Amino acid sequence: METKLAPAAEEAGECFPVRRLQITDKSKGFIDLLGQLTVCDPISDEQFLARFQDLKSNGDDHVICVIEDDHSGRIIATGSVFVEKKFIRNCGKVGHIEDVVVDSGARGKHLGQKIVRFLLDHARSMGCYKVILDCDVENKGFYEKCGFKEKSVQMAMYLD
Repeated sequence: METKLAPAAEEAGECFPVRRLQITDKSKGFIDLLGQLTVCDPISDEQFLARFQDLKSNGDDHVICVIEDDHSGRIIATGSVFVEKKFIRNCGKVGHIEDVVVDSGARGKHLGQKIVRFLLDHARSMGCYKVILDCDVENKGFYEKCGFKEKSVQMAMYLD
């Protein structure tokens, strides 16, 4: 479901603040937005609450952030970062960015870059020595604009 930004917000280049996911964001289209990124089946309020509480129990080691359009009340951008604790690099930490998506009706307004900056700042504040992510080839240019460099090869094995 595409969200249209308020004309005044577009013209004024309104600053959309980035904040952490809240329990009320399911009703603001959070799951629908994730569906613009990948397969995201509908989930019940109970499932959302259980997963929200589970993620919240990880504290700052797993953060999901969003941008809400104040005019429409819809979530128009999101992303997440989780912190992996390692033994290498003197028990270092690595940030993993996942699930970055901007509503199709809100693209071109640098909201994705705001989301990525928020996630990078969080990883930095957690003491991560690097942040990594996987992306589709068509998104490579966006992440390069955010300061990422291509490295290695991504591989996956789906276990369903």
